[in-house]
Amino acid sequence: MSKERVNFGSKLGMVLATAGSAVGLGNVWRFPYMTGQNGGAVFIMGYIGCVVLLGLPCMMSEFIIGRHGAANTGRAYGKMGTHSLWRLVGCMSVLTGFLITGYYAVVSGWCLQYIFSSAFGELNGNPTYITEYFKDFSSAPLQPVIWTVAILAMTHFVIIHGVRSGIERASKIMMPLLFILLLVVVVGSCMLPGAGRGIEFLFRPDFSKLDSNMFLAAMGQSFYSLSIGMGCICTFASYFSRQANLMKSAVNIVLIDSLIAILAGLMIFPAAFSVGVNPDSGPSLIFITLPNVFREAFASMPILGTIIATGFYILLSLAALTSLISLHEVSTAFFYEELHTTRKKAATIVTVSCCIMGAFCSLSIGGRDWLMIGGKSLFDVFDFVTGQIFLPIVGFLTCLFLGWVVPRKTVKDEFTNWGTLRSTLFGVYMVLIRYVCPVCIVAIFLNQLGVI
Repeated sequence: MSKERVNFGSKLGMVLATAGSAVGLGNVWRFPYMTGQNGGAVFIMGYIGCVVLLGLPCMMSEFIIGRHGAANTGRAYGKMGTHSLWRLVGCMSVLTGFLITGYYAVVSGWCLQYIFSSAFGELNGNPTYITEYFKDFSSAPLQPVIWTVAILAMTHFVIIHGVRSGIERASKIMMPLLFILLLVVVVGSCMLPGAGRGIEFLFRPDFSKLDSNMFLAAMGQSFYSLSIGMGCICTFASYFSRQANLMKSAVNIVLIDSLIAILAGLMIFPAAFSVGVNPDSGPSLIFITLPNVFREAFASMPILGTIIATGFYILLSLAALTSLISLHEVSTAFFYEELHTTRKKAATIVTVSCCIMGAFCSLSIGGRDWLMIGGKSLFDVFDFVTGQIFLPIVGFLTCLFLGWVVPRKTVKDEFTNWGTLRSTLFGVYMVLIRYVCPVCIVAIFLNQLGVI
């Protein structure tokens, strides 16, 4: 099966597809509310620093493993390791991506529903109505499941067409469209009366907000935002050509990812501050807080408000879809190569399995006792296990793997394209991956578990 493996057809397609795997709800939804909860501009400064010190080296590590292995993530770790047990780390990464696909599709499906809700004026009621609308919809037994299956079907359609005709082609369409829609909503938001307070909050640092919790939050966000440990980066790197400049590609992707995150802040904060709302409301931000913000901010221009709100949920769905495609590909590539089957059959296994997982996760939100584990819904259990346990463990073991297990020469050869590129930063990379990143990941892990 490895002989049939193809590479991305162009550098642009490679960067957009890989950036699409990183750009998702973590940028457009999680980043703004994390910024709101952690002091605004000072959090952004901390986030950028963490992206450089943690995100970029971890992304480079997955690039190196993926391209060297030229195989699915499970097999790639095994091919690079000195012991077959390291393959288990790759398989754990695949499992993490697989489980995330199941429950991530549920939230992605909600975004599709809200496109139509916004377009047809179903979110024009008072705050109590909007809150109840979300609770009733998300806990309903049928409608959310239908949207979950719908967005997985869209993902399946892209995946079965392969790397170049499916993933790369879709990324070349969706990523520019996402960026254009983002700019349109940003302009609309920044033109509102009082929007300047939101812009100031986003770009004028208040250093009194600077503390250890803020840094831990920034580290966690950088890890989450760049899709580290999910197998996405490693799988996409397996489609890179041997001539691809890994460091340059990683920097480009990090810049795109960070730019979209900051633009998402510019889209949300000015509108929120214009109506006196601080968007720090956590997971409810995009489905409860923002519909209220759009309704109040554009009260005198309801048609424009409808257009802006609908555009917002379209771009949110695009962001969710680009990430969902990369998550799906992690498992598809694994089954395709390990089961020696066709891409279409492998994709079908993943799609059907994730539809079932997604259905159960969606149904669990309604508080159904038979889908509760330890007092938590199945959705929350999936989120906790993957986000707070599996991702940090995979990231930590990957750092140890590249930093201490894989021969230094092998890592340097991949880093420098076998000596054809400058190796000035290689020493810095090794220090970060050996010492700095593992310590940061342990800190994130303990913080998420409430130990520190």
